[in-house]
Amino acid sequence: MSYTVAIIGRPNVGKSTFFNRLLEERKAITDDFSGVTRDRQYGISTWNGKTFNVIDTGGFVSHSEDIFEKAIRNQVRLAIEEADLMVLMVDVTTGITDLDESLTKELRKTKKPVVVAVNKVDNTERSYAANEFYSLGFENVFALSSISGSGTGEILDFITEQIPDEIENAIDKYADLPKIAIVGQPNAGKSTLLNALVGEERNIVTDIAGTTRDSIHTHYNLYGKEFLLIDTAGIRKKNKVHEDLEFYSVIRAVKAIEESDVCILMIDATAGIELQDLKIFGIIEQRKKGVVILVNKWDAIEKDSKTILEFEKKIKEKIAPFTDVPIVFISATEKQRIFQAVDKVLEVYNNKQIKIPTHKLNEIMLAEIEKYGPPAYRGEYIKIKYVQQLPSTTPSFAFFCNHPDYIKDPYRNYLENRMRENFKLTGVPINIFFRKK
Repeated sequence: MSYTVAIIGRPNVGKSTFFNRLLEERKAITDDFSGVTRDRQYGISTWNGKTFNVIDTGGFVSHSEDIFEKAIRNQVRLAIEEADLMVLMVDVTTGITDLDESLTKELRKTKKPVVVAVNKVDNTERSYAANEFYSLGFENVFALSSISGSGTGEILDFITEQIPDEIENAIDKYADLPKIAIVGQPNAGKSTLLNALVGEERNIVTDIAGTTRDSIHTHYNLYGKEFLLIDTAGIRKKNKVHEDLEFYSVIRAVKAIEESDVCILMIDATAGIELQDLKIFGIIEQRKKGVVILVNKWDAIEKDSKTILEFEKKIKEKIAPFTDVPIVFISATEKQRIFQAVDKVLEVYNNKQIKIPTHKLNEIMLAEIEKYGPPAYRGEYIKIKYVQQLPSTTPSFAFFCNHPDYIKDPYRNYLENRMRENFKLTGVPINIFFRKK
């Protein structure tokens, strides 16, 4: 399980600055994924040895006050439902506004912890003024300045104190099993696939997008294969606007991806690969998880001998440059090729665990470098002398050379392509580093 903190508040109180501050304070950051809808962002933060997800629910801009208030209410409700703790950002320079009070009413409905972060407190006078915000009715009020960073340590100390130790040290009887997350847009057939695999109605399946409310973990132990399936979903109610649906499904995907070793990205064949699918694929790649793409509802597509090849080509064009990904065309309802999909997933899991002997790595890759060496940079010749795999949960390789800073992305891509041709790395994002010999 992962712990999630949502930053909420009206526009222009400094939520995004605070979000960036949380991520910039430490070196142990995986990455952040921004721009999902307007300026919402997702990231991972570590403080006091504890790691948690952070969601920045960006403010809206609207000419109509009614539309604005409705939108912000939907946003806050989604954040409240998904998060374990809420940070309510307010602005000391404006004092308590009507919108701050309406957000407070939403937060009072939950039993989850709420922290008030009074932003822009950068002098003694403002420090006294921050006390006004205790009148919102929350016990934990922190004065800070997102821009300078003052006060952020105290609020982070409080947040990490709320994270139960068992979340950080969750060790159970399934800890050593491969963890497979089923992610994708609502109504792509995630729960149907899980039910087809385990042979029972493990999850409630309906035609309403987003029936599943929470991530559901299912132990799979059939036909000599054993792993943990993590099923996720989008939004529960079908009357939500499309933008909220996207926001909710991405939060679900982020949380499931964090827990997994390999992700099954399910795509609806009748809709094709959409922008939302690409965003989720991007999160998987950034988090360095293995991935298999399943094109579901293939039985509903009119096809000829070229349909699969053309569909596969379109997908690979959109997910480029990381195209070394297995794509399986299935029908979860008809159980068509679902066990072939399982084989591919476990193959990717094994690829992710690959350990290449150093002598073999050098023998093959130095020969590839000999065929096509790195281009000279400003008259300096670059010589790569040695290659070594690094100890990491993701296949990572260090290329030792005389001028590591002079090697550019095109040559990095060349090396990655040669790595993939020579070693079993299908479905796995890899890291390539250049280091001084």
